[in-house]
Amino acid sequence: MPMTTLNPRITVETGKMGGKPCIRGLRFTVYDLASYLASGMAEDEILKDFPYLEKEDFQAVHEFFASIPERIAVLEASR
Repeated sequence: MPMTTLNPRITVETGKMGGKPCIRGLRFTVYDLASYLASGMAEDEILKDFPYLEKEDFQAVHEFFASIPERIAVLEASR
């Protein structure tokens, strides 16, 4: 899968959470999960607090943020 393609676990829907990328259509953004991770919470702790999340969601969020430089390059090239 090219890095410019979002992981299918990451969804973007107009009108949901202001169009921000969410996890599996939930009202839980990739930024929410990244914020919890950045605050030092362990994955298991996050899963306990948010049981609707799945282990695979963490990898999808890591891929999302890792692909930002490539997605920016594609946007700039399309200008």
